[in-house]
Amino acid sequence: MVIQTRNLSVRIGKVPILSGIDLHVERGDIVTVIGPNGSGKSTLLRTLIGALKPSGGQVIREPGLSIGYLPQRLHIDETLPMTVKRFLQLPHRVPYAEIQAAMANAGVPGLLDQQLMSLSGGQLQRVLLARALLDKPGLLLLDEPTQGLDRRGASDFYRHIDSARKTLNCAVIMVSHDLQVVMRQSERVICLNGHICCEGKPEVVSNSAEYRELFGFEDEEDTLALYKHRGHDHSAGCIREAG
Repeated sequence: MVIQTRNLSVRIGKVPILSGIDLHVERGDIVTVIGPNGSGKSTLLRTLIGALKPSGGQVIREPGLSIGYLPQRLHIDETLPMTVKRFLQLPHRVPYAEIQAAMANAGVPGLLDQQLMSLSGGQLQRVLLARALLDKPGLLLLDEPTQGLDRRGASDFYRHIDSARKTLNCAVIMVSHDLQVVMRQSERVICLNGHICCEGKPEVVSNSAEYRELFGFEDEEDTLALYKHRGHDHSAGCIREAG
């Protein structure tokens, strides 16, 4: 077990964001978190890395767990000249060989000498992925990593995530809004709306009443075409909100 939560609840101020979250993730897992805006997806990731303190319940991490995190947004001062190589050495220097390996794993080995502000959106996301991979994480957390990418770019990005997972034998938890890609790339999907309303294999989640209610799919014809990913055999099922 890489990370686990038990009856996790999170409040921001007096506002409840998450309640009763129970999840567990093993090495090699790819888990995707989906849900409408305001459902607590980013809050869940920030709690898992320790940036937010739970108001109740527990987060249990593997001893000595290294976590790589790719945030939803990164604000960069456009007036600050900085190469990709220099960016990857902040806040502390990293051996050049490790930087090269991380950039290769992210699929952009030739960008080290480019200015950070000259990168395209897709290139910047790859560099951020490389930075998340630098510490050889046992858990990789990605908050909408393909935001702003076209379908081809998103699919290519997911392939590099899968490659990194296999190379590092790490677990991956990612938030995504791209339902079609999610259903093709994930082994397990968690549908979040302040609580876990449904989870399991993609084909189980996509056919659940909770999923259809959240995303507006009423007819069988409207469900996404699914690709059955060959991966770990997780048990699956839908969990209805108590009460």
